[in-house]
Amino acid sequence: MSEQDVTVPAADESARVEQVAQADEKRRTGGLLKGAAGRNLGLVIALVALCVFGVATAGERFASLDNVLTILRLASVIGVLSIGMTFVITGGGIDLSVGSVVGLASVWATTVATQTMAEDVHWMVMVLCALGVGLGAGVINGVLIAYGKVVAFIATLAMLVAARGLAEIIADRQTQIVRVDGFLDVVRSSPLGLPMLVWIFALVAVAGWLLLNRTTFGRRTIAVGGNPEAARLAGIKVKRHTMYLYALAGLTAGIGGVMMLGRTTAGSSTNGQLYELDAIAAVVVGGTLLIGGRGTIVGTVLGVLIFSTLTNVFTQNNLSISAQAIAKGVIIVVAVLLQQRIAERSRAGT
Repeated sequence: MSEQDVTVPAADESARVEQVAQADEKRRTGGLLKGAAGRNLGLVIALVALCVFGVATAGERFASLDNVLTILRLASVIGVLSIGMTFVITGGGIDLSVGSVVGLASVWATTVATQTMAEDVHWMVMVLCALGVGLGAGVINGVLIAYGKVVAFIATLAMLVAARGLAEIIADRQTQIVRVDGFLDVVRSSPLGLPMLVWIFALVAVAGWLLLNRTTFGRRTIAVGGNPEAARLAGIKVKRHTMYLYALAGLTAGIGGVMMLGRTTAGSSTNGQLYELDAIAAVVVGGTLLIGGRGTIVGTVLGVLIFSTLTNVFTQNNLSISAQAIAKGVIIVVAVLLQQRIAERSRAGT
């Protein structure tokens, strides 16, 4: 074998290795920008831009500590609902009923019978009642969708209507005032200077992040949303897991009902009206794919804060609710278009 026969392949191999190394470096840097870190960075920039605009237009009224706490308090209930919605959408579903379930939970927890029992036993009776109502509604949704094979959109739409109607019947279309002082003392307190509602949102967000990113349940959720048939063949009980996802969304709606009682001190069939749309919008803007298979709790929290800050900026500048709705609609459309583009570039790069 001649020297040329040995050196030429070696030179080709060296060039090939160098090209692979360069391509790998590009993939790492590009993946960082197009991955979760890049998406979250974009959301942080958008949130900071909104804050800068708020300070520029409203000055100290926007930047005051009281206003910041108002923004966080406004974001808290929607935020808790959005955490549950993140799991459902990541798993390839949708839940249109969470807002109505919030109203039903708040009404059921403030009936005369429930409040009398809470006064006689402990204020936690009201909390457990609201959580039980939310969990029950979620389980019904999950059973209908997973085992009854009802389309998620239809099943949860039916629950939206039924839960709101049941709340109206129970409350007789009247507002039920919370009169259990122990309950109000806790949910309206401010440990370490932060409202209890904000603490609840923070705890639910942390628990949701751990559940999605650090447990088998989270990995199964992503697998079911990405490819249900492949998940089934891999040994995941897809139907049962789907039911769990809707039960989780119902449970967060029950928590939202408790939080609404703390915020409004009253149970009403109108509580939580259209909250499901705000939750879905926050989840989508946060980067969770509507088709399932990818979810992000951090992105959802940022999405909630963006919409809450946007609402506050519009309020501080005396802009109409209609203008707020238009702005939210534009943000949602842009977010979906960006999702589609990122998905197309990801498929092209594979």
